[in-house]
Amino acid sequence: MAFEKVKRSENYSEWYNNLVKNADLAEHSAVKGCMVIKPYGYAIWEKMQRQLDDMFKETGHVNAYFPLFVPKSLFEKEEKNAEGFAKECAVVTHYRLKANPDKPGHLMADPDSKLEEELIVRPTSEAIIWNTYKNWIQSYRDLPILINQWANVVRWEMRTRLFLRTAEFLWQEGHTAHATKEEALVEARKMLEVYAEFAETFMAVPVIKGVKTENERFAGADDTYCIEGMMQDGKALQMGTSHFLGQNFAKAFDVKFQSKEGKLEYVWATSWGVSTRLMGALIMTHSDDEGLVLPPKLAPIHVVIVPVYRSDEDLETIKLAMQPLSAELKAAGLTVKFDDRDTYKPGYKFAEWELKGVPVRLAVGMRDLESGSVEVARRDTKEKFAVPMGDLRARILTLMDEIQQNLFDRAAKYREEKTQEVNNWDEFLEVINVKEGFAIAHWDGTGETEEKIKELTKATIRCIPLERGEEAGVCVYSGKPSAGRVVFAKAY
Repeated sequence: MAFEKVKRSENYSEWYNNLVKNADLAEHSAVKGCMVIKPYGYAIWEKMQRQLDDMFKETGHVNAYFPLFVPKSLFEKEEKNAEGFAKECAVVTHYRLKANPDKPGHLMADPDSKLEEELIVRPTSEAIIWNTYKNWIQSYRDLPILINQWANVVRWEMRTRLFLRTAEFLWQEGHTAHATKEEALVEARKMLEVYAEFAETFMAVPVIKGVKTENERFAGADDTYCIEGMMQDGKALQMGTSHFLGQNFAKAFDVKFQSKEGKLEYVWATSWGVSTRLMGALIMTHSDDEGLVLPPKLAPIHVVIVPVYRSDEDLETIKLAMQPLSAELKAAGLTVKFDDRDTYKPGYKFAEWELKGVPVRLAVGMRDLESGSVEVARRDTKEKFAVPMGDLRARILTLMDEIQQNLFDRAAKYREEKTQEVNNWDEFLEVINVKEGFAIAHWDGTGETEEKIKELTKATIRCIPLERGEEAGVCVYSGKPSAGRVVFAKAY
């Protein structure tokens, strides 16, 4: 391929950026901090979106759409939420342009079009949605409301990286309303489980399920649940969050309902979301120096067939021979690409499809047809082996499951190797700064200690694991009593 490769082990950040561009996933746009998601990258996102959407609907949720713009007065109503996002907000002040008299050929905001009230370009949609829910909810009979929306949001980031952190990104955000605290808590935990199942079953990324500390939780939430994955440089990536919002937004927007007992009560709420950041997780968990490595369940193309031929007659013979297999694989739910481009040689095509992470590649020449056996290459292990023509369908279908499981097992083994329980400050520093992984450490439960550790090491508490047991100990930094261990790591 005609680009310079960067080794993952030598410069992880540059390797990631190059891979995103070289594999035709995304590129920087004319708008600083924003990205263009290219067709191949968007095809992967569509596969994610389709699967998640099915999972949401299976749990009783329906899709809706709410405005991109939020009146400033509504945005300010829930103070913690407004303060938490204030520095990232883009603001619309005018609704029309006019010719600039001082700069011919240029435009300027028309002073006569200044908005009576400024509009916030949504960084998240709680404000506009809860103002809407106020009109929808009067009685317990109107609850629960289980709504999700697929949308874009804008958070004006200063330091951006394709997929991981951009000023505008795509996501889904669920917003639910409930009659009781217990029901809302069940919802928040249920959606966390949906995210964890998606990450592990479809992305092949093992995750830790936990709850954020008060310092790290979503602005306006009583609790934030999260899934955390480990990337191949030992850093953590927050891959999804589910928030128990309590009655904070219901009180801010005066959303009450009449209970079965005839009392007026505030509604209980959740919100939850994942974004195109999942693309970054997929890339950084599995890929290598040759390019993308995609789990079959999310690969836009499952099998690519590369014909090796000398004449147009040979090409036609190979194409006809492979048509029955292609039809059988497509009937089994796989996407098959027959790469008959005559502008590139087979070697170039091998490298290109390897770069794009296609799980299985077949190389088929006239000799293969004569021998009745075809070379099969699997992307995850780079193994090549011959398979009889009659066994190809069954072997390829089996390979899809094997590759999916292997990617998960490989990522889980790596995480295990890079995760260590630590019991003192020296051990903590070794894991965070030298071994570069997850430190499972005691913490005294104070925000002050959490911030001090972050200041000294850049490591944050990724979560308090949901499955942690009570274990008396002492904080690795302060030496004060601790009720249990938490997950520390440097993160994206």
